[in-house]
Amino acid sequence: MKIEQIYTGCIAHAAYYLESEGEAAIFDPLRDVQPYIDRADADGAKIKFVFETHFHADFVSGHLDLVKKTGAKIVFGPTAQPGYDAIVAEDNQVFEIGKIKVQVLHTPGHTMESSTYLVYDEKGEKHAIITGDTLFIGDVGRPDLVQLVKSEITEEILARHLFQSLRTKIMPLPDNLIVYPNHGAGSACGKNMSKETTDTLGNQKKTNYALRADMTEDEFVKELLTGLATPPQYFPNNVLMNIQGYENLDNLLDRANKPIKLEEFKGLLNDKEILVLDTRDAQTFSEGFIPNSLNIGLKGPFAVWVGEMIKDIKQKIVLITEKGSEEESMIRLSRVGYDNTIGYLEGGFDTWKSANLPVEKIKRIEAKELDALKEKSKAVLFDVRKINEYNAEHLENSINLPLNQLEDRVSEVSKQDLLIVYCAGGYRSMIAASLLYKYGIKNIVDVVGGFNVIRNESLLPKTKFVCPSSML
Repeated sequence: MKIEQIYTGCIAHAAYYLESEGEAAIFDPLRDVQPYIDRADADGAKIKFVFETHFHADFVSGHLDLVKKTGAKIVFGPTAQPGYDAIVAEDNQVFEIGKIKVQVLHTPGHTMESSTYLVYDEKGEKHAIITGDTLFIGDVGRPDLVQLVKSEITEEILARHLFQSLRTKIMPLPDNLIVYPNHGAGSACGKNMSKETTDTLGNQKKTNYALRADMTEDEFVKELLTGLATPPQYFPNNVLMNIQGYENLDNLLDRANKPIKLEEFKGLLNDKEILVLDTRDAQTFSEGFIPNSLNIGLKGPFAVWVGEMIKDIKQKIVLITEKGSEEESMIRLSRVGYDNTIGYLEGGFDTWKSANLPVEKIKRIEAKELDALKEKSKAVLFDVRKINEYNAEHLENSINLPLNQLEDRVSEVSKQDLLIVYCAGGYRSMIAASLLYKYGIKNIVDVVGGFNVIRNESLLPKTKFVCPSSML
């Protein structure tokens, strides 16, 4: 038996590959499915099933494209109502992959159809659980996302379902089982996930707050619902795409992977419905960029921040990328349902610069320069981290305006004061800086390395650190 986690860090997502005797199954695949097909081909295996733990909100799954390319069958848990052919399994139904058995455990709570897959090895021994968003390492799935598409199913209803699912279906299982969740730290599908992406069930029973044996249902509901951040705005769109279906990725790329000549590109800039998205890294972008372009760097949690910052999932997008990153940018946009890329500037930013067209730059400073700059100016310390990060520790007399709220609240931002912009590590602050530039706010300095470096190199007064988990 082979069971492998295929982890994609930029979206904090784990898919799983299971193989026995020339038959394979994929669990919760991303939309770009070729790596799964290649993995099975390397084993000389045929993909027999695509198991979905639930209808995902944070990414568009690759189940439909896998079926089209391999002839596999899609499996959902009980109560699922997909808009395409799929097996809607019964609770405890068993599927065979070679000599392995996979048992469906209906575990509603994150969503109503949420299911956990119990994997038996060739000897018939219980080996692992693939838990989707029911159980994470250190956390459990948030129960408030179904409301985004079905308002009558409240977060409290689902929280109570989850309490029962964990105690009747998960906790009675053997301690030696390996827990394989759908996400790790950085995902918005939970609130306190560990950086670890696997563990034993026994250790989770000891360390995961949601699995405390002495917890009452009411205590569980209160603790689970406390501290939930607002879900990303793109989540409902992804849920509906996963339920109803979506365009084949190969067709999408055939249409989108189009080089655009400079003169045509210049004409497109006059179309207010088109967004110029620059996927180069923060430092390269800061040294020169096309006016009114938005920077979301490919080398980071790109898809997550695309979903947070680009409100319209049908937004027309023209790309500026590093050479050779054009298709990767399109694929990673498609992972969260942004399927309306219309092409990329041929030759990228260099083409624009070589034509002596207007270029903008954003000044960056090292954290060690921050104190002197603050002392000689009336600069505003502008922190764009999430509120829980800010509450954990921040520079005194700083302003916190989380990046995902920035565009809606840009009218609150001063155009006169110098803004010293920073996040935790420098990725989000450049997104913020590029957005502020689009709105004509250009008196900006970005701090390289963000608060993670400021914390150690600045003598500016800071609040006392409070562990985020203690604030839940």
